[in-house]
Amino acid sequence: GRFQPTDIIISRANKSVRMFEHVVGRLAGGRQPDEAMVRRVGYLMRTTAVYGNGKFGLADRCRIADRRRLSGPFQAELLTVWLIRGFSHDLVEHLARAQSPETAGRLGQAARRSLGIGNATGLGMAPFVVGHPVLFNNWITARETALALVRAKAAATEAEAGAFLSVLERAIRHVRELEVEDPQQTTQNKNAADELVELKSRICERRVLRGRLPWEQVFQSSSALSMEGQELLVSVLLEPQGALIDGLGLSMVCDREFELDPSMTVEEICGLMERHCGWAEVHDFTDPDADRVFWYYSEEKMEPRIGDKYREPGEEMSLPLDVARQFQELNRSLARVEERHATAAEFLAVHPELRHAVKRVQNASRFPYAEIRDNLIGSAMRPIDILRCKLAFFGATKFDPKSDLWTRITMYQGSPDFRSIRKSDADDWSFPTVGSA
Repeated sequence: GRFQPTDIIISRANKSVRMFEHVVGRLAGGRQPDEAMVRRVGYLMRTTAVYGNGKFGLADRCRIADRRRLSGPFQAELLTVWLIRGFSHDLVEHLARAQSPETAGRLGQAARRSLGIGNATGLGMAPFVVGHPVLFNNWITARETALALVRAKAAATEAEAGAFLSVLERAIRHVRELEVEDPQQTTQNKNAADELVELKSRICERRVLRGRLPWEQVFQSSSALSMEGQELLVSVLLEPQGALIDGLGLSMVCDREFELDPSMTVEEICGLMERHCGWAEVHDFTDPDADRVFWYYSEEKMEPRIGDKYREPGEEMSLPLDVARQFQELNRSLARVEERHATAAEFLAVHPELRHAVKRVQNASRFPYAEIRDNLIGSAMRPIDILRCKLAFFGATKFDPKSDLWTRITMYQGSPDFRSIRKSDADDWSFPTVGSA
């Protein structure tokens, strides 16, 4: 059905049937859930959709943007997910009491912290990233700025060094505990944990943290690690530095996406193309495999899907995710313009189909992380990489790809629950490990 403009978020969620029944049965008998099973699954319920911002008639973003606690991007959605996670805890306790009032117990603190909320995420996030380039640029910029600030610190105090080593050890344990079905991800997790063990040993042996620019030295020493290991180490470097970098969260908001400058000349647009968009020219779109995929919204669920243009109908409904191809077409059209001082408005009066590309090129110098610098309509495209990048900003863990098109993750595992949200350690829950309260 449709929803009201006073409704902020809607979500649907499924039970993890085996885990749910296991926990209810254990609690009904006065026992706690099995730690090995908690480690393997990690949640009682998983969300399969979390909608907001006007979808299906819900409240538009502007209705809540001035509410301080909900002003950040996806704050309302993430709060909803956390509340569902807490509801799942309360629900299993209620069902256990209904099953056996005399013997039923409550989830212990360690179990509550270890049981997060699952999520199944598909293709919807990929068009979002392309369609919100300024927002995504702001996210990446905040992350890169945070890393630069940490790397620039001249020295580390004993407390900072201890906090870093503690988080590093916890990250190693966290990755070792991950149990996912995807064999490639399993191998990557194992390799990353092994690499960080070796890195920690080198850091301690060489007393890197007592030297000058210790975090820069740690960062540079990770250059030989796998991509998984490098990214994991960056997270470990940032995690203990909240006092230095937390304020950057305010810069991750985006009030406006790209705007068109109609007065910019053809010559100026060409200069921007040359300086910032050369990456698009490496793709050969005369190769059928480079121009095989088209993105569209399904009629049934109004959610993004992909098709093969050579085997399936519907290419005329394509979403404009072919940014690299658009840039190439723009480049060719600009080259044919004899009057180099013609304005963008004059150019687009002749080529209105290139408005989208012109707008993105005009903003390329201001927003360096706005574009996915790859071909999103080629046969080699893996949407799963885009999904993981965005999910990482939501604090997703236990990344478990089910194909190149969708993945399962866990959120809020290790986080405070309804009972412990006010405790002093409520903010220290990165890299959760099973059994830690």
